[in-house]
Amino acid sequence: MKKYLIFTVIFSLSLFLLSCKDNNAFTISGTITNPGSLKKLYLLQADSTNLSVVDSTNLSDQGKFQFKHQAPYANLFKIRIGGSVFDFIAKNGDAIDFSTNLTDNTHGYQVSGSDESEKIKEFNKINNHFGDISSKISQEYQDKSQALGKESDSLIAIYRPIFQKNFDAYSQEILKFINDNRSTLAAFYAASSLDPVKYEPQLIAYADAINGNFKDNLSVQHFIKQMELAKPISIGHKAPDFTTGGIDGKPVKLSDYKGKYVMLDFWASWCAPCRQENPNVVKQYAIYKPLGLNILGISLDVDKGAWQQAVTHDNLSWTHASDLKNFEGPTERLYHIEAIPSNFIIDPQGVIIAKNVTGPDLEEFLKKTFSKPQ
Repeated sequence: MKKYLIFTVIFSLSLFLLSCKDNNAFTISGTITNPGSLKKLYLLQADSTNLSVVDSTNLSDQGKFQFKHQAPYANLFKIRIGGSVFDFIAKNGDAIDFSTNLTDNTHGYQVSGSDESEKIKEFNKINNHFGDISSKISQEYQDKSQALGKESDSLIAIYRPIFQKNFDAYSQEILKFINDNRSTLAAFYAASSLDPVKYEPQLIAYADAINGNFKDNLSVQHFIKQMELAKPISIGHKAPDFTTGGIDGKPVKLSDYKGKYVMLDFWASWCAPCRQENPNVVKQYAIYKPLGLNILGISLDVDKGAWQQAVTHDNLSWTHASDLKNFEGPTERLYHIEAIPSNFIIDPQGVIIAKNVTGPDLEEFLKKTFSKPQ
């Protein structure tokens, strides 16, 4: 009888504690060891475009603090403590405990009461590891540049692929993290760190996989919508047909290139990166035109004279067309052009087989494509 009474008291107490839980907000209580002169902390919240400060609090003499904030759906938050920022994920009803030591050079921290926050820590561990490698490479490059007393093209040529190799390794780790944690919000924030151009196919597949999840999270829903817009013009899909005005005044259609390889090259006379890439495109065109490569240049110029002058000056000997409406032309909108240079390589079946490949990547892609039996 006594045991039953004890059980009843404990059970009743548990119900009481649960009933006292605030489901209209979350709390994060923390302890800062070795805070030094630190007096104030800030709470930041992520939205679909940026981070914003949503609260602040003072640190007690014992290094204690607490934030209480509303989060009707699970979302990414950050605590800014001096020059350091710490991530966690919270939603209404969560009671989270946090602690860190500000003399820890690794910026380690402990968080409990939120499984998603543990996943964010895993992502940050990957991010920090490859970030440290990148910093060391950068420092080595800077030291050698200072020793030479100037920027060196040959030095850049050495270090650019080293940086790229590290970033590629990072991206592969992030893709694995996303695949292993697909049902978590942490995977979404990890996906946001990938190059959206290079990894567009993987991001579209991920958006398809989480469609229907995190319905209240504005950032996730914005991402899913953007990927839905990108899908019709992504690799593996049929390139949408269009008609626009040629530089000679005659209409030009994408369907004119049916049964041929064609690269749609979106550029403009006023676009410095486009003009810098043009010599590479000219070089590749000279090599692969005899093997079946066609190029259709689509200019975002509004000044036809400047457009024509740039075509002549840069020796762009392929077909040119333009809506002469900057980013607002119907062709640009059809292909969701938001930055230039931008290109699409389309195979003889009208399928997009590559996007936004420039420099050495363009050279390598064309070499592989035209070395295959046609």
